[in-house]
This record gives sequence, structure tokens and C-alpha cells, in this order.
Amino acid sequence: MEKKNAARRRILEFMLNQESTTKAELARSLNLSMPTVLSNIAELTDKGLVTEVGEMESTGGRKARRIALNENYCMSAGVDITAHHIGMVLVNLGGKIIDWQRVRLDFKPDADYCRKLTRRVQDFYLKMTTPDKILGIGISLPGVIHERDSVLVKSHALHLENYSLKMLEHMLPFPVYFENDANAAMLAEDPVRLKNAVYLSLSSTLGGAVCIDDRLFTGQNRRAGEFGHMLLIPEGRKCYCGRRGCADAYCAASVLTQDGRCTLDAFMESLGKDAETDRVWEEYLDHLAILISNIRMVFDTDVILGGDVGGYADEYIVELREKVSQYNLFDLDVSYLKGCSYRREASAVGVAKHFFQVFTEELS
Repeated sequence: MEKKNAARRRILEFMLNQESTTKAELARSLNLSMPTVLSNIAELTDKGLVTEVGEMESTGGRKARRIALNENYCMSAGVDITAHHIGMVLVNLGGKIIDWQRVRLDFKPDADYCRKLTRRVQDFYLKMTTPDKILGIGISLPGVIHERDSVLVKSHALHLENYSLKMLEHMLPFPVYFENDANAAMLAEDPVRLKNAVYLSLSSTLGGAVCIDDRLFTGQNRRAGEFGHMLLIPEGRKCYCGRRGCADAYCAASVLTQDGRCTLDAFMESLGKDAETDRVWEEYLDHLAILISNIRMVFDTDVILGGDVGGYADEYIVELREKVSQYNLFDLDVSYLKGCSYRREASAVGVAKHFFQVFTEELS
């Protein structure tokens, strides 16, 4: 039974990260015998968890049928907490965003904030589905989190230290999982597929995550990936952490939105139409290119541009790659710089996906 459970877990984990596959591909990719694959897929199909989604192109013989997880079998909710907003998503088992919403809610470390957030989250997901479909609610926050004790150990962005998240955990009517926002965004990208990569989260604050050998690398004190507080310009602009010259003061999305006085969408829309906007954007890309070059020199992996600004990366990736190449003479090929998979609310998506991993483990 243990051997069968291990095979089932591997099959489910593989299918979680594939739009569709075939039984032959499962056997080949996972080095499993065809009888093992057939018996597991038959049982999962009986449960309604696996379904046929089409046929392969014929190569002269019988067409192989493509199979996939039934993406609407269950769902998971994700919430990204920032200093002034919450982003909410509902994600299905196929990793697709059913709906998302971002609303203003100023963070306060008190019961009233927890009640307001709980009410907002419940109103959001109840419009979309019934509670029995939801596996859990993932919550991402900017800062260092002690997962086992549900404690936000340190958050410069929220001005907190050793803040218990238990109250929020108890108010929500589902299992709750907490994760750092940048780590959560990396989880949305699927570390198993990436193997080795750095995720640069360019949102209202600048964060990052590191994936090594398909695992999140968090460091000795869970502070790995704090790229926002790397020194970029000595004695430069003041950062919200109190120091001067941090990368956050030059590369966070707040640089473009003037600390929230305009929206990022409005800023990007005005590019090419306003000289001052164009100047700010060019300066922003110059600073970002220096940061990316430094990260590449340290890790020698793909660098994924995520967060709010990362959602626009595909449109400006060529321009940014040209700037990066000016600072790094070791890499003639700058294709290691990539855009992200989720243009909006990546942290909320990643923390929601945690429950799909738990789900597959419980089924095996």
C-alpha cells in the first residue's frame, strides 16, 4: 500500500503542474510501470478527480487520450495583505484564477481589522462558490513568518514585530496557511518546474524569493531573498526601513506610483505620452538593471520579474535586457531574465496553491 501511495502522490503532483498529459507520458516521466499508472488513474477517475480532455494527434495507430485533473473538483482561496490593501483570489485545481479582487483596507494590528478582513474574504468567495468546495485560505504578508507558531516575526512594511496571527486564523472558517509574500509568489510559479530561479517581486515594496533544487531556500533566519534592502546607491534615497540607498527606494512599484498617489495602470498608460513619466521609467529601468545584474552574478540562475511591475514585464523585456547586458559582461545571452506566470495577485495565488499540495498528499 505504501508503494502505491507513493506512486499516486507522484502522479498527482505531476498532474498538478501539467495542463494535460497521457498515461504513457506519466509512466515515462515518472519511471512507473504502466499497470501502476493504469490502476491509479482508474481509481482517481472513479473519484471524479481525473477526467479525459481530448485525444493526441494520430501517428498511425490508436489515438492516445489526454487526461487532466478535474480543475473544478475543489478550490482554494488566497489573500495578500499589504499596508493599505488586500488582494483576494479564488483558484481552481488547475491553477486558474476564477476571480480576483483588490480592495483598500489599511492594516491595523487589532481585532477590528481581522473582522473587516474576514468579512471581505467571505463576501468575495461566497459569490463564486459554496464553502464545501474550498480547501483552505492562504494568507501572504510582507515580512518574516514563523509558520509553526503563526507569528509575524518582523515586518518593516507593516511596522510590526512578533505579531501573533492566531486571531485572524481563528476568525476564518477554514484551514489557514501563512507565508511571506515573495515566497508565495515563487510558489505560484511552480518551483518543481523551475528547479533553480530567483523571483523578484516588484510590488509596493520590493521582495524576493530563491528556489534551489526545486525547493524554496529561506536561509538561516528565513530572510533569504531580501533584495529590497540590498544597498544599491550609497547614501541615496531614504528607504521605509530607515536606511538610505536600499534597492526598494529605487525599484519598488511605489517609485512609479508616487507612494500610491496614482495607480500603476495609470502610470503605464501614460508612457510615451508624458515626458516626465518617460524619464521616471527610464531611470527606474536603469536601477532595476543594476539590481538584476547583481542578483545574476550571485545566483547564476533565471531571474523572474514578478509583482505588480512584473505583470508588465513582457512588454518591456527587450529594453530591460539591453540595459542589464550593459552591466554584466559575463552573460551575452540575457534570456535568463523572464516574465512571471501570473500578472496579478501572484502572492495570493501561490499561497492558495499550498492547499492543493496538501490535498494531493492526503489523497495518497
